[in-house]
Amino acid sequence: MAIEIGRRQFISTLGGVAVAWPLVARAQQAALPVVGFLNSASASSSEHPVQAFRDGLGEAGYVEGRNVAIEYRWAEGQIDRLPSLAADLVQRQVAVIATSGGDVSAMAAKAATSSIPIVSTIGGDPVKSGLVASFNRPGGNLTGATLFARSADKRLELLHELIPKAVIIMALFDPSDPVAALDSESLQAASKTLGLHLRIANAGTVSELEAAFETVDRDRPDGLFVGANPFFNRQRDQLIGLAARHTIPTIYPFREFPAAGGLISYGSRLADTYRQVGIYTGRILKGESPADLPVVQPTKFELVINLKTAQTLGINVPPTLLALADEVIE
Repeated sequence: MAIEIGRRQFISTLGGVAVAWPLVARAQQAALPVVGFLNSASASSSEHPVQAFRDGLGEAGYVEGRNVAIEYRWAEGQIDRLPSLAADLVQRQVAVIATSGGDVSAMAAKAATSSIPIVSTIGGDPVKSGLVASFNRPGGNLTGATLFARSADKRLELLHELIPKAVIIMALFDPSDPVAALDSESLQAASKTLGLHLRIANAGTVSELEAAFETVDRDRPDGLFVGANPFFNRQRDQLIGLAARHTIPTIYPFREFPAAGGLISYGSRLADTYRQVGIYTGRILKGESPADLPVVQPTKFELVINLKTAQTLGINVPPTLLALADEVIE
């Protein structure tokens, strides 16, 4: 009898420990600082940017699940969802909000809170958009890393060098993106200097992209310039497929496009920007203020050419352009 009672007590104790273990695990998880990650895209299309963000956190000494937790919020391309997703992270009382997927994400987070630190990937000029007071002294609760640089003019020059007989260039922009107006104005001036006729096409939805390429068929421009925009990044495969189907030489803003079969790209490195956001997030978790962390501007730009796509389009890439390329995909 005594043996039976002892056995029951032992089993009861084990049961108590089994119940306690998940409670302890949850308590430890709850004790971790929580970062909110707000993105206008989807998880499936953001694997590499998220990994770059985690790499930056790691450089700052934080590893997800070990000493920091991350709450992900995805708008799935539905921009109107961003304010409610940002509000949800604020209600969750996260320690920092990291945003990506365009300035709209940063603006949604900034509108949702003036106290929680925000670190953002910024597509345009954060001073002109009102996100920060200045690059060197942001002054509020938001800082980050920007893709903003006067690279649109250079992209147009490179496209002209690739197809020197070009006369008409079509530029494709998402009109909902604040960066589009800046790039459009810049391209208008650059096209005059190069002796090119610039035509603007707008697209912010999948159907509008299809319609824009119908315009390509009708007007037959000599080349296509694709603006730097989160929507175009999400629709990368569609854009590359449409450019191939309509046999239009196209220059893109990021390496990911020619790596996936596009013709040529020139721009800053997306991975560097996301990594920097991760680094800043870690520094803020350690006690630094976003007001004192300068907005980081790109210093490295890369030219990538897909020779296989050039051959398919019947384009002979000039040796001078090949010599300038940071990467040639064959």
